[in-house]
Amino acid sequence: MVSNACQVVVDGRSLSLEDVVAVANGAVVSLDPEARERIAASRRVVDHILDSGQVVYGVNTGFGKLAEVRISPDELGHLQLNLVRSHSCGVGEPFPERVVRAMLLLRANVLASGFAGCRPEIVEAVLALVNHRVHPVVPSQGSVGASGDLAPLAHLALVLVGEGEAHYEGQRLPGGEALRRAGLEPVVLHAKEGLALINGTQASAAVGSLAVLEARSLIEAADAVAALSIDALKGTDAAFEPAIHEARPHRGQGESAARILALLKGSEIRESHRGCGRVQDAYSLRCAPQVHGAARDALEHVERLLTIEINSATDNPMVFPDGRVISGGNFHGAPIAAPMDYLAATLTDLASISERRLARLVDSSLSGLPPFLTEHAGLNSGFMMVQVSAAALVSECKTLAHPASVDSIPTSASQEDHVSMSTWAARKLSRVVEMLRQVLAMEYLGAAQGIEFHRPLHSSKPLEEAVALLRARVPHYDVDRRHAPDITAAAELIPQLATIKPKGA
Repeated sequence: MVSNACQVVVDGRSLSLEDVVAVANGAVVSLDPEARERIAASRRVVDHILDSGQVVYGVNTGFGKLAEVRISPDELGHLQLNLVRSHSCGVGEPFPERVVRAMLLLRANVLASGFAGCRPEIVEAVLALVNHRVHPVVPSQGSVGASGDLAPLAHLALVLVGEGEAHYEGQRLPGGEALRRAGLEPVVLHAKEGLALINGTQASAAVGSLAVLEARSLIEAADAVAALSIDALKGTDAAFEPAIHEARPHRGQGESAARILALLKGSEIRESHRGCGRVQDAYSLRCAPQVHGAARDALEHVERLLTIEINSATDNPMVFPDGRVISGGNFHGAPIAAPMDYLAATLTDLASISERRLARLVDSSLSGLPPFLTEHAGLNSGFMMVQVSAAALVSECKTLAHPASVDSIPTSASQEDHVSMSTWAARKLSRVVEMLRQVLAMEYLGAAQGIEFHRPLHSSKPLEEAVALLRARVPHYDVDRRHAPDITAAAELIPQLATIKPKGA
């Protein structure tokens, strides 16, 4: 087992999004003893069905359109293995190992809820992959989000039985070899257990959970970057006064307004033009709380729904402790597909308003700053192409913001005639989050450059801290040089901007 001070206990009921990120980043996991007993009780129901000779979908029948085909008792293990093999049909770039670790955790948590009918040994085998850092190679494409993320989860399960491929100690190996090197044994699937491993939304939820937690820090950082731009552009702080936002009491709007106002407090630049007579600023400055706040509120809503999802039983059929085995549709990804789309759209708007502030910074007719934020425009192009790159990313975000959840293509001979596309919704969100980080980094670079053109005046203490944080990695842009390394460095610093506190906070 990997030595790590952080350990997450899997009980099927109380996992947090922070737990998912912790395991994705390397934390070890263990199974709660009470959850183990729930799993065992669920398995006893399946064993009773087999002993009694009942015919139950998923236990001793075929799957999907083949649900009417009864399977003989001596072929039930082979049926489950065939299921895992046949459903391992993903394509495309593999998910990053962080996502795979999150998927393993979430699948184990589903099984720990006690409705899947598998043996406790199966859950412990899943957790062993996490703790021994055996990471199945899971292609990122091929799931429609119902009956859950069948293809991605099948690739996870394939390594458990000693097949497929896995990353172990920096090498991509056959699944069986990766298990052997880690000192683990392949599992032998019993009745219902292949199905228990692949029914559910855990690929969608894993990608979504990691994207949502990163989005949380980006929204906080966006307020700091906006405050820098507002001060660099000699914007007014009047638009952030509490009375305005109390009159329209959306919580996210109020929080962003209060944070921006507090970050601007004490700025010498602001005081230098307080009596200038300008009535109001452009929307990208004075409407920042409304746009940022909408993203805050969307994030809060999505976090709540995702937290429910990662602690839900998504198997089919559901095996209940009282002996009932009921087919339903908890594997359908609609409850998270729509929220993923919603958040992608609001974060796209956040990237859009960020790019608009950067566009004002580089336009001397709007900013009052040197053209393209360079002292020697003409000989130097300055930040001209930085804004162009930001515009390109925002355009991509807008395309990705088209909702996946409104699409459906019938599958499995129309047995699965309405699907969620939740995996694509989550993957799109993840891409939007990464591009938002890059756009904010570009604005950060431009805003810091703009602040420095107001010397010897200084901005507020926290905003000067933000400038100093950047300048420790990226020097002032005096003559033309490659922007790409600067953007990369600024993007790495964006999460730290989320933690910058206003004076007295």
